[in-house]
Amino acid sequence: MSLAEAVALGLRDNRTIRSAYLERVAQKFDLVVARSQYLPRLNLVGGVFRDRIAGTTSTTTTLAPVGTWLSPTGATAQFSWAKAETRGDLRGTTETSRLTVTQPLLRGAGLAVNLAPLRIATLQEQINQLQLKATVADTVTAIVLGYRSLLQAQEQVRLARSSLERSTSLLATNQALIDAGRMAAADILQTRADVASQQLVLIQAEQQRATARLALLRLLALDLRTNIVAADPIEPQPVVIDLSEVIALALSSRMDVLAQRKALAQDREVVRVARNNRLWDVSVVASVRHDATTGAAAALAQTSSEVGVQLSIPLGDYSKRQEDIRATTSLRVDEVRLEDLGQAVEAEVRDAVQGVDAAWRQLLAAREARALASQALGFAREKLQAGRASNFEVLSFEAGLRAAENQELAAGVGYLNALTTLDQQVGGTLATWRIDLND
Repeated sequence: MSLAEAVALGLRDNRTIRSAYLERVAQKFDLVVARSQYLPRLNLVGGVFRDRIAGTTSTTTTLAPVGTWLSPTGATAQFSWAKAETRGDLRGTTETSRLTVTQPLLRGAGLAVNLAPLRIATLQEQINQLQLKATVADTVTAIVLGYRSLLQAQEQVRLARSSLERSTSLLATNQALIDAGRMAAADILQTRADVASQQLVLIQAEQQRATARLALLRLLALDLRTNIVAADPIEPQPVVIDLSEVIALALSSRMDVLAQRKALAQDREVVRVARNNRLWDVSVVASVRHDATTGAAAALAQTSSEVGVQLSIPLGDYSKRQEDIRATTSLRVDEVRLEDLGQAVEAEVRDAVQGVDAAWRQLLAAREARALASQALGFAREKLQAGRASNFEVLSFEAGLRAAENQELAAGVGYLNALTTLDQQVGGTLATWRIDLND
């Protein structure tokens, strides 16, 4: 399995990503509800009642729909119609309709205040989208690191087997030298101990490989009995990084930075609403009412209307001021958090860039150390054949080569992981893998 295939499987089946998409269903509906507050609403109320009073029986049917509408300017319109019809010993119909329009002039007046809840909901939806992107990016990073852990474990098994083969070959060489009378029989004990030690290292490496495989299978949500093999080679290549560019990219692309800016915009809307709520409630109210009654004796109908100004001044109520203070404080705190987050992001990016540079230099040093250790072991084996080196020297050089090979492997994987971490720190994981979320 290639790394690209692992990422594709993770995007499709990873449970964390699937859970995040399920949560988006409810989050999207929150915005639908926020938008619906400016749509007309209708409430239907009806009933049937049967009355018996002093031997008189009657059945009354009522129907009372009420329609309301809130406009973006703060004006509210309410239309109600109620009809009650009585049948039986007592007959009659009562019908009442009323239309009331209220337009605030101070508190709750204007597009800026009345559209604030919708803007807050829209910003929250954008924050939710950023959180989904962050979840996917973090999961992709975890899959990449898990894949490389398996790859490193596989390479450690290969190196352990190669080291065991060299130790076994040295054991055969020792036996041949003993048979030829060129080595003391006791010297072979060191080689036998080394062979046993390498067998133990091989078993440990195989166990680490199994553990890494299970961890990756969990990330990919695959059957834990699947025997996957990481197929990509470990081929680190140097990458030139411009520190100022990656810092600017992180500040403009990181999900947490963008989400904090959206939260700050939400705070500003909350402050706007809180300050508006401290104003007096002055509204223009106009209404029209029509009443009609019919009975066995006569029918009556009349229409009335009124228009005026309504004023409400709260005295001794500190709750509105409390809301304003809390909203303003929250805004200032989030401004400080954004400033601190910006500095934290810059520090993380600088540290990640330094980590990439250090990892590359470690890899170069590890490569050179492994090459020199391999040459030294080759020379020691030749000298052993010629009787100019002891078995202990060969075993020492063999141990040095094993350590150098593992250091080179760890340095190579470490450099690739450092690049992946840097990509995550600057918020470029989704762009790097060309992931376009279906949201």
